[in-house]
Amino acid sequence: MKILLIEDDIKIIQSLRKGLEENGYEVDIAYDGTIGKLLARRNDYFVIVSDIIIPGINGVQLCRELRSAGVRTPFIMLTALGALEEKLVGFDAGADDYLVKPFDFLELLARIKVVTKRVQSEPVTANVLRYADLEMNLTTREITRGSQRIDLTGKEYALLEFLLRNAERVLSKVDIAEKIWDIRFDTGTNIIEVYITLLRKKIDRDFPVKLIHTHYGVGYVLKQEA
Repeated sequence: MKILLIEDDIKIIQSLRKGLEENGYEVDIAYDGTIGKLLARRNDYFVIVSDIIIPGINGVQLCRELRSAGVRTPFIMLTALGALEEKLVGFDAGADDYLVKPFDFLELLARIKVVTKRVQSEPVTANVLRYADLEMNLTTREITRGSQRIDLTGKEYALLEFLLRNAERVLSKVDIAEKIWDIRFDTGTNIIEVYITLLRKKIDRDFPVKLIHTHYGVGYVLKQEA
């Protein structure tokens, strides 16, 4: 179980490497995002753990570029930037989890187990998700509806994938918040409504049959209605 750790703080590197190796992980180190990107594309890792503020490519851009290249290795961001808006930027880039410094090492271990279990539980044979005329290729990350190709951001992609995997099932805001943002749903935020609106503009706006529907007071569902 090999982990790629991307960090430029020597003390943090030494501490995390020691703890990870004591827990049975093999650790590769990159001190900047550029080298991290090369290693991530060259090798198969159990998980990538990266600081955001690093030399070369920063952690957010690194994650975004790896996802665009089809690298789906679980990605955990470490950072001192803990505001909700900053977390959403990281998730939108394709991160699976986000841990704010300072953190307890045992929490990092728990997060690693959660994100890797989540990825490993996904069906490896289901490379294409389809519903009606909507298709998502999980290998190339290409999305089409009919003959039209649709470009999505990282978080829009994750949201649509969740809807496709649960087609015709009403998903609550709690379901979506926990699965897509890995956060406890805050009734004071409208972030889910915002992303549903953005997704509708790309998936439904140019088509006569709408697929994304709201069940007021309950949640959202992907279904084809006459």
